[in-house]
Amino acid sequence: MVRPTPTGSRMHGRQQDGFTLLGLLFLVAGLGVAMAALGTVWHTAAQREKERDLLCFGDQYRLAIESFWTIPLPVGTPRRLPQNLGELLEDPRFPDTVRHLRRAYRDPMTGGEWELLKGPDGGIVGVTSLSEVAPLKQANFPLAYVQFGEAGSYRDWVFRFDVEKAAQEAGQAAKTTPTGSMPSGANATGGKPGAPE
Repeated sequence: MVRPTPTGSRMHGRQQDGFTLLGLLFLVAGLGVAMAALGTVWHTAAQREKERDLLCFGDQYRLAIESFWTIPLPVGTPRRLPQNLGELLEDPRFPDTVRHLRRAYRDPMTGGEWELLKGPDGGIVGVTSLSEVAPLKQANFPLAYVQFGEAGSYRDWVFRFDVEKAAQEAGQAAKTTPTGSMPSGANATGGKPGAPE
């Protein structure tokens, strides 16, 4: 005996249900791939933004340390490096507020503290990130940081003030300054010039 097979619209509807389910599965898979690609692009863009911040903030610290070292000091005040980053925000060697750095910056790569680089006297000569992540940026650095192109991680991006070179240059300048004249930047009353903001 031959069993009758369903015909007509009921069979046609079941086939359409199967194609609809298959289409939905492909749509979900495609959306997953697109979201993964978008996540990768977003992560890369965010890392590049952090790299720009790291270059900017690290350079600000280097310039602030240089300013702390080179600023004309009140008579009898010994020249030294900052003992902590807070001294860049308010220099304790002056009776009035002198700022070498407008505000404190966190390490943009980790969101935390910087690694502090110490000089011979224990003062701070520079900062670097604690991140071990490999940089995306490999070229087109400012002249002072061209060596960053060879860095294996952000920790190798070192923002350092060369205090030995500055001391040698200051010693040579003192030898060439005529007796009785004041170095440029100092004033007759021994007061301080305006500090960089």
